[in-house]
Amino acid sequence: MDKIISFFENISPTMGALYAGLFTWGVTALGASVVFLFKKIHRIALDGMLGFTGGVMVAASFWSLLSPSIAMSKGEGFEKVLPAAIGFALGALFIFGLDKILPHLHINFKESEKEGIKTPWKRTTLLALAITLHNIPEGLAIGVLFGGVAIGMPEATVGGAIVLAMGIGLQNFPEGIAISAPLRRQGLSRFKSFWYGQLSAIVEPIAAVLGAVAVTFFTPILPYALAFAAGAMIFVVIEEVIPETQLDKNTDIATLGFIGGFIIMMVLDVALG
Repeated sequence: MDKIISFFENISPTMGALYAGLFTWGVTALGASVVFLFKKIHRIALDGMLGFTGGVMVAASFWSLLSPSIAMSKGEGFEKVLPAAIGFALGALFIFGLDKILPHLHINFKESEKEGIKTPWKRTTLLALAITLHNIPEGLAIGVLFGGVAIGMPEATVGGAIVLAMGIGLQNFPEGIAISAPLRRQGLSRFKSFWYGQLSAIVEPIAAVLGAVAVTFFTPILPYALAFAAGAMIFVVIEEVIPETQLDKNTDIATLGFIGGFIIMMVLDVALG
């Protein structure tokens, strides 16, 4: 871990955000590559993986984003928490807007339940876009933390940014499986299933760099930006990830997966961040 931190300390935070985003993208691709080994992943496993994803995202939202946002805000009482509250609300509204505009279809939903503007796009494209929507706030979260490092905020550390990238990468592995396995089950070739699965995460390094650059050029927005990423991630969990795990009889498995993901991310952030 010390060698990794040392490496990131010796490069620009923007490049650090790019490398971290490429790492999380790579882990998604690794998860998607499971379709080359198995044609079918049982629904109970998918629900458990999605629950785990939700737990990691919720824990990261507080420990890596909201808590530092509040800590670095000035003032006391309502004044101190106001930037976090505003940023959190704006992040949720941002994903809410994308959710209404971007055509997409959640993994375990029927084609008649697709969301966003009407489009003739195929089910495979809509499924990939749904996961892409998940990945935007994850990339932003990594980027704004590295941006905080660039401007010297003590609450934003290289170690914390690396731990966040590790946590997001950890939950991106099952996320890659969760998009590629259903596509394979629907009859797509192994390569096409893998391609759509990994492609859904290409937005992460892009969003990470944009987040880092934005914070670097507009230093006062950092508390808002951290909370913005948290609000976006929580919206995704509540509106999309959790409902996808509740459509079958595996709610207990999904819940246990959520608890496990939350604990692992919390321990990583507190112990290593």
